[in-house]
Amino acid sequence: MIITVTLNPSVDRTVDLSAPLARGRVQRAHATRQDPGGKGINISRALAAGGAATVAIAPGDDTDPLFAGLDAAGVRYDNVSTGAAIRTNITVTEPDGTTTKINEPGPALDEGTVERIVERIVSRAAGASWLVFAGSVPPGPAQDVYAVIASRVRGALGAAAPSYALDTSGAPLTEALAPGATVLPDVIKPNGHELAQLLGREDGDALEADPRAAADAARILVERGVGAVLCTLGGHGAVLVTADGAWHAVHEPVTVRSTVGAGDSALTGYLVAAERGDTPSECLRHAVAHGSAAAALPGTQMPSAAQTTPDAVRVTELGPCAGFPQVSHTPPASHTPRGTAHDAARHRAAATQPVVKQPATTRPADPPGTASAPGPADDAPDAPGPDRGPAGLRP
Repeated sequence: MIITVTLNPSVDRTVDLSAPLARGRVQRAHATRQDPGGKGINISRALAAGGAATVAIAPGDDTDPLFAGLDAAGVRYDNVSTGAAIRTNITVTEPDGTTTKINEPGPALDEGTVERIVERIVSRAAGASWLVFAGSVPPGPAQDVYAVIASRVRGALGAAAPSYALDTSGAPLTEALAPGATVLPDVIKPNGHELAQLLGREDGDALEADPRAAADAARILVERGVGAVLCTLGGHGAVLVTADGAWHAVHEPVTVRSTVGAGDSALTGYLVAAERGDTPSECLRHAVAHGSAAAALPGTQMPSAAQTTPDAVRVTELGPCAGFPQVSHTPPASHTPRGTAHDAARHRAAATQPVVKQPATTRPADPPGTASAPGPADDAPDAPGPDRGPAGLRP
């Protein structure tokens, strides 16, 4: 079971143009489509398309169009009511594959809603193989929300906690890898620009164009305790760096229809391969195969495994990265094996850490007419909601 968490889901509206976008002009769309979106939602959609067990956890009301879309796609989900409409993101695609995105910020999440989401995650996570946090952080929660939730899940479940994957950018990614983080991700999935930003560098274009340089940069994060770095490089494929080595993979050329969701699909391919115990190089092969298949589809459609072509992916072992010694296989302190006395003591304290740090006087108010729906009392446990999607299914 792979659980995805999307704190800022969206309804993705894609507009295909038959000519290049002309700013300030009126143009007619060649085609349009609407899909449930948000990075974690996309990953669950891709997993479900391939027959993998998944549940998507997201804030939003039962009647929101997002969940109608998940019902239609056969994706199981567990939503936490907010009383606010889920945002709409607009993607404009041109004939040559150029993609322009306009993303709304999303409704604010108050402290009580975030706490209910955390309780749902903890109640579902025991026995899952992966817990995936993906996408931007909406107004309301502190920027370290992913780091705090991951620590609380580990503190609550100990050795039963699932592996932790993170696909975000900016401050939430920086905070998750900060020196004080008590739990570091087992895999992160930046692109070249996000990797450069994470390291305080301005050479994102160079990293996107040079797999060896990207691998060298990713090795720094592995040495700091991140389990694996899966860095997507657009048309240059992707690199994977772990304590065991580094690999580069590239797919045969495909006709790009839309790059939206390609990175989400790449992480999906990695997770599926990792869950069945594939080697790192094979995990990378399937990541690139899934990402390339998504780029060849219109809108934010997610490919199934049957639509991917892993045999068209060339994987090259990069070996030790330039300027860095071989990484020791001894886990760093932040990756103390789960279930040890040290780990339990460390996470008992983390389990009480608040998720929303802003005081009530500074937290953004709910938009007019979208007050959060009442939930259970603050001290009452929040049981997992009934799975939606395919009728009668429940993990």
